[in-house]
This record gives sequence, C-alpha cells and structure tokens, in this order.
Amino acid sequence: METLLNPSKTPKLFVPKTHLFKSSLLHSTFNPQPHTLFSRRLLSITITCKVKTSQGRKNDGKNVSKKILLPDSAPELSNEEVKAKPKSGGGAWGLFRKLPKIVLAVLSNLPLAIGEMFSVAALMALGTAIDQGEAPEFYFQKYPEENPVLGFFTWRWSFLQSADAIRKQEFSDTLPRASVKDLGVVLMGAGYEVFLKGPSLYAFKGLAGRFAPIGVHLAMLLIMAGGTLSATGSFRGSVTVPQGLNFVMGDVLGPTGFLSTPTEAFNTEVHVNRFYMDYYDSGEVSQFHTDLSLFDLNGKEVMRKTLSVNDPLRYGGITIYQTDWSFSALQVLKDDEGPFNLAMAPMKVNGDKKLFGTFLPVGDTDSPNIKGISMLARDLQSIFLYDQQGKFTGVRRPNSKLPIEIDGTKLVIVDAIGSSGLDLKTDPGVATVYAGFGALMLTTCISYLSHAQIWALQDGTTVIVGGKTNRAKAEFPDEMNCLLDRVPEIVESSISKQPGSIGG
Repeated sequence: METLLNPSKTPKLFVPKTHLFKSSLLHSTFNPQPHTLFSRRLLSITITCKVKTSQGRKNDGKNVSKKILLPDSAPELSNEEVKAKPKSGGGAWGLFRKLPKIVLAVLSNLPLAIGEMFSVAALMALGTAIDQGEAPEFYFQKYPEENPVLGFFTWRWSFLQSADAIRKQEFSDTLPRASVKDLGVVLMGAGYEVFLKGPSLYAFKGLAGRFAPIGVHLAMLLIMAGGTLSATGSFRGSVTVPQGLNFVMGDVLGPTGFLSTPTEAFNTEVHVNRFYMDYYDSGEVSQFHTDLSLFDLNGKEVMRKTLSVNDPLRYGGITIYQTDWSFSALQVLKDDEGPFNLAMAPMKVNGDKKLFGTFLPVGDTDSPNIKGISMLARDLQSIFLYDQQGKFTGVRRPNSKLPIEIDGTKLVIVDAIGSSGLDLKTDPGVATVYAGFGALMLTTCISYLSHAQIWALQDGTTVIVGGKTNRAKAEFPDEMNCLLDRVPEIVESSISKQPGSIGG
C-alpha cells in the first residue's frame, strides 16, 4: 500500500495516471481491447484506493503519506477529502424516495395491463350471466346451496315453491280450475322447455339470448387478444424497387414488438419482373401493376404473381401490398449511341400531382455552365422535351422509336423504367381479430332474442302462474294471456296432487 500511495518513492508508477484520467476508459460504453486489459485493472485499483476505500485510515499512520499527489495538473486531495462519504438515501428514506419509480414501473407493465383487461372482462361476463340487483330472497331461491353446478352455481331451471314468490314476477295470473300438467303441454307447444317437479313447474325459452351477452364479452376479449398480438408480434416495412431489381424480404421488414419472430419466409428474395400502369381515357393513372417472382435460398422460383392495388400477394405469412409508384430511369439513344439510362428525379409541384425530370448534357461537360436537353414526365406514357434555352420542342412516347432532333442532337426515347412502391407486413393477430369481429356480430344479433321464464304452482284446483322476460317486456303479457287462454278448464275430475314429469 505504501508503494501505491506515496508517489515520491515510485514516480514511474504514476506516469500513466494522467493518461488514465483523460482516457475514454472512464465511459461505461467503451469496450476495452485485450491489450488494454491491464490498464483497465490499474484504473480500477487506483480509483478504489483513492476514493472508495477507507482502509488507509486504519494503518495506524505507518508509512502512509498524508496527501495523495497527482502529477502535473491533478488537484491535491487531503486525507479528509478521501474519506468515504456515507451513502445517502439508505434505509426507509431511500425506499420512500424510490417508491414512485417502483410504482411507475409496475403500472407501466404491459402484461399486467393485459391481465387487468382480461380480469375486468371476465367479471363483466360473470355479471351478465347472473341476474343483478335482485332481492336476497331471489338468489336464495334461484341459487340454493344444494346441487350446485360447477361447485358454486345451481342449475338454471329452479322451481319456486312459494305462491308469493310467483306473484312477485313481472307477470302473474291465477287459473282457478286448471292442471299444471295441462299448462306444461301448452307451453311445450309454444316452444318452451318445460320441467315438472311435484306441484311445481318451470319453463323457459330463448336461453341463447340469455347467454349471448357472455359471447359478446368473449368476442371482445378475442378482439383485444388479436389486437395485442398484432401490436407486439408483427413486422412491417416498405420499399421502392425499380423494375428489374431484387430485394430480400427480411431486409425490408422490421419488428414492431417484443413478440415479433422472423420465419423462413424472411429469406425469400423478391424480383420485380415488370412494373406497368393502366390509364383512364383522360390520361390519369387508374391502376398500378407489379409482376413479382419469389425465389428461395436455392434460387428456385416458389411463386409468381402480378399484384395491384387491393390485390396483394401473400406468401409464408407475409403480405405484399401495391401502394405507390415512381419513375426510376429514362432509357434514350443519343445520335444512335447507347442506350443510356438517365435517372429521373421527383420534382416539387403543387397539389398531389407527380412530376419527374432528368437532364442530358450537350457539348462540353467540363464547362462550368453545362447546357443540355431537359425531359419531364408525369407518368410512364409521355415524355416532354425542352432544348438548351428551355423551349418546348415536342412529346415522345417510350417504345415509339420516333426520333426527335434538338439543338443538333438526335434523340430516341427507348423505354421508361418505373419503380414499384411496395408495403410488406406480417400480422399474426389478424385471424384472431377477424374471428372476434365475426363472433361479435353473431352474438350481438343473438342477444336480441328474448329469454322468457315461467313458473307455476298447483294449489289444490288452482294454478298460480308467473313469468318474466329480459326483452320484449311490453309484448310478454299479451303472449302469456294467449297461452293461458289455451289451458283447458277442469270440470269433472279433480286435479292430481302428483302430476307426472314433462321433459323438454
């Protein structure tokens, strides 16, 4: 320790210190090379001895200098300055200061948020299945503790054993001379599922409409799950490729979330065989077309298709959309020499119209004031030409082979080479989202079906009837009156005290 702390005895050991303090080794982002490994250790030992360790104070003052001197411009540090400072923020106070960051980190956790959404949706579905806002007696009668379904729910067709409970329903009536068995037959003819248990009757219909809201919530969960999968597991990218060139799908596609996983299809090479456009009679562009060939790693063509707007190409879970176009190059013959490919550059114009231009030098190309022929195009079918003074000289169509002479130069427009604007996307959640929306539409329609329930109790020669429905409440009393009018009246025989069971 004396050798390290007393620079007067070993001055050579401290020569690299100035270099170490000024070196970029102090930056945490620097990765030292193997030959600087020793220097990195020396830096760690030196800093630890000077700043962090307090062992020097425990050596009883033997052979330890009272000052640590740095060479040249390094400031003097006394032993008091070297003393390790007590750590601030320790204990309960430090935990209290870190609490907001901990809470923020927990609340910003995406899996936790998704779990909360699923929990809320599950509770909503449970609240839809179980009648809400009823009196406690309703639940005691409808969900008794004996014979529970799934261990905690009783079966849906619960019998009401009390005449007062039946009369408390939305609709109630009394048949003075009738049989609960005859009522069951009438209800079965009207499409009800009927159950008899001694003198009690329970009937229902439209059970799908009762549970359809649960399906609505499940469909919404399916949509959320698909949307989450799309947001965290997709790839997207766009590229503009001139006709005749290639690109690899994996070079274009970029991940959108932490679940994005590339597939073998990412190694597929795409070749643009041809790009062309359709036009209206007015000359405006009506459609873009791109003839694409897909090749595997062995150079074998695995697929070929001409795609257009609203007609994408799908391969290996990757969808390629035709979204845009551009003018890549103009191929010309100059004085029967060439052809030469002149790059077309986009030009700024007002509105959404496109305009591309290029320039063909004429004369001395080393002159500071180069002059030449200008060529402009709105699309791939017409090229407008201008002389060295900027005067309009004519229009030529590519592949027309019709020459034009401008300032003594003979030109032939051979071809117009376009570029295809393509968007690439993978979306593993799209099938789940579509299934969720399909289920949502179906269950929403089913939920409009009425779920009607009817209870009846045989009390001597009298049948007490009550019922309710979750929809069409105005029409339900009329329907019940029509059904009760069809129940025959018993004149001669008395009503059996134990009617037979009727199964639906």
